[in-house]
Amino acid sequence: MLLDLSPEVLLRAYASGIFPMGGDFEGIKWYSPDPRCIFELDKFHVPKRLMRTYNKRDFQIGINTAWEQVLRLCSRRDTDEGCWITDEIIAAYTELNRLGFAHSVEVYRNGQLAGGLYGVALRGAFMGESMFHIERDASKIALVYLVQRLKEKGYKLLDTQYSTSHLSTFGASLIPRDEYIKRLHEALMVDCSFV
Repeated sequence: MLLDLSPEVLLRAYASGIFPMGGDFEGIKWYSPDPRCIFELDKFHVPKRLMRTYNKRDFQIGINTAWEQVLRLCSRRDTDEGCWITDEIIAAYTELNRLGFAHSVEVYRNGQLAGGLYGVALRGAFMGESMFHIERDASKIALVYLVQRLKEKGYKLLDTQYSTSHLSTFGASLIPRDEYIKRLHEALMVDCSFV
């Protein structure tokens, strides 16, 4: 049975702390992990070497300049554990992007896409979905840029859904689902614009 991935259903799900993920054999299902991984925006930690790379400005940053390419490259990234970014997910999130709720951050070097990420922006919350890199550090550069932009725009919550060793190097933390829902509701009271 196919899930309803219309914009209305997706946005209601995100506002309730739920998100969809695809699977090679099981189809698309709804998830709400407990605990939930988030970044405290004010406690985001950038390793010194990466900050030097970021400050060199060898990369150029774009927003929504290569939306579908970012999604396709993110979907290629998950081949070891199966592909959770299915064609249905790409179509649904492309509609969210068209409506102004989903955004990509692209990192370019010499005009070539080197890395990026995408997620859903809902009022004062940004739910990160996936990231990829072709060149070393490019996805990390995208993440550093994302956090700076969220802080500048007044966002209250950056949700990363699940913890990874990669995210923990930046200070990501796990919180109980109840605490996440409380913070999400607080973030949804704030009116922010990503672009």
